[in-house]
Amino acid sequence: MRLWVMAAAAAALAAPAAMAAKTAKPQPRPEAFEALVRCRALADDLARLRCFDAAAATLQQAAENRDLVVVDRKQIREAKRGLFGLDIPDFNPFGGGGGDDGVEEIKSIESTVRSAMQDGDGRWIVTLEDNSTWAQTDNYPLAVSPKRGHKVKVVKAAMGTYMMRVNNQPGVRAKRRL
Repeated sequence: MRLWVMAAAAAALAAPAAMAAKTAKPQPRPEAFEALVRCRALADDLARLRCFDAAAATLQQAAENRDLVVVDRKQIREAKRGLFGLDIPDFNPFGGGGGDDGVEEIKSIESTVRSAMQDGDGRWIVTLEDNSTWAQTDNYPLAVSPKRGHKVKVVKAAMGTYMMRVNNQPGVRAKRRL
């Protein structure tokens, strides 16, 4: 009975967040982009060309003023990889509503050690070649000290934690540092 009550409470707490994500209204596309799309509907060739020229100039100006930024899926993947492990609010700058930007969630990263040192408690702080820094949070020792060039894999684990494997050793819990 106690387990059932706990499960029901967890479901009740999770339901509002899940509903908000599903019912989030997609953000409208920028007006400069919509103006370009509307040009396609013009039947007269000269009017359509003028419309496209004006809309393209508006888009170019918006991009130069940084009022509009165009990114492709590859750039989104790279940005998500760079944000992997950071504790940031639920914020999706890459897509419309609902968090669906068409790019799969990053569940792990692989890199190599650039530098490693131990803190006062003997836990490792490892900086990777991608400039991310990971700090060990548990007290499990590594049999082989991390060294420059060692392969590292960081994987999302349970309840918002991460496991870091250095040089194919058993994983240790870690968190991303700024």
